[in-house]
Amino acid sequence: MDWKLLRHIEACRNAVLPGDREKLCIGAAQVGWVKPDLAEVLGRHAPVMRRDGERIVIDPGSLAALPGITRTLAQDGWFRWRDEDFDVRDAGGRVLTRIDRGALPALGLVAEGAHCNGLVERSDGLHLWVGLRAADRPLDPGKLDHLAAGGIAAGLDARETLIKEAQEEAGVPADLAAQAIAVGTIGYAMERAEGLRRDRLHCFDLRLPEDFQPAPQDDEIAGFELWPIGRVVERVRETDDFKFNVNLVLIDLFLRLGLVDPELREALDK
Repeated sequence: MDWKLLRHIEACRNAVLPGDREKLCIGAAQVGWVKPDLAEVLGRHAPVMRRDGERIVIDPGSLAALPGITRTLAQDGWFRWRDEDFDVRDAGGRVLTRIDRGALPALGLVAEGAHCNGLVERSDGLHLWVGLRAADRPLDPGKLDHLAAGGIAAGLDARETLIKEAQEEAGVPADLAAQAIAVGTIGYAMERAEGLRRDRLHCFDLRLPEDFQPAPQDDEIAGFELWPIGRVVERVRETDDFKFNVNLVLIDLFLRLGLVDPELREALDK
């Protein structure tokens, strides 16, 4: 087993559930997990929310009041308001409501995202576009990143998000980004400073022309470099320079290319 790569997988799967958390439900459907101190605060918002044993139950008929409650929670310092809605789904994938993105870790809600490997085949071998996150990013500033990645906002699917993020972060034309191939989904539950990250990453490979040069279009990425794939493998193996979840998507890529220990697949797919 390649323990240096395995450590990235284990780091993203460090959450123990339920631990001391209580279930967060919308009606009968469990959607998240909350710490006892926040559960106590949520339980004060009856009749929209009520404490039922070791559960916080949100009344499905009172969901219209949820945005106001979450904004108050943000103002009280429970999380950072992001002003971007994400879908909240039940176990079957049905959308139950929408909530500000900043509330997801505090409430232990699942967040979905799209990540894109930007690949270039040259005469000297396979290369990967590597982004450098801007130094002022609130999450993981200055870390290495993908060609494009982002959370799936309410009402969008993974491919629509990938096309949008590729345009916004790297200047990839929509018709080119639409050629990306979906290669799988990676999930994990991770304790982070912002709370519980229960993420599902939809992974894509995009083969780019050798003469294409990505260029930052927003303030997410400071710049891009084209690296030989062997350099990427070494950097992931030996350092923590890449954003935490980017490591998982890259390990999946390395496995598909046959570049690393195949026993890692079982750990990654758990």
